[in-house]
Amino acid sequence: MTTNTGIIPESWSGPLLSILRIMTGLLFLAHGTAKHFGFPHIAMFDGLQTFSLGGIAGFLELFGGTLIIIGLFTRIAAFVLSGFMAVAYFMAHAPQGFHPILNGGELAVLYCFIFLYFAAAGPGPWAVDARKSA
Repeated sequence: MTTNTGIIPESWSGPLLSILRIMTGLLFLAHGTAKHFGFPHIAMFDGLQTFSLGGIAGFLELFGGTLIIIGLFTRIAAFVLSGFMAVAYFMAHAPQGFHPILNGGELAVLYCFIFLYFAAAGPGPWAVDARKSA
């Protein structure tokens, strides 16, 4: 038997996993809405072509972010999005230098590993996936 000596009770780990998943999904979704709906407006995305690399990335952000938020097909969606973020890092950031803090790739790396964690840990208790298995 293990004893939790932390400040936060162990019973909170499931709900906090769900909160992390929901917030990550909302932040990720915002990238897709900025690209395809202009909200929030980011000038860099003005004139974005739907089937360009950025446009396709926006669709992954829209649909993947939505699946992550509601916790539907979480492990599969998170695995795909983790790979997507790894590719994004190596295509867009790594060529600009080795260190993520210097090449602007910190967010891509963080998303990559958070999504990889969701692929392994699952969605937490507040998810459509959790209701399907109950």
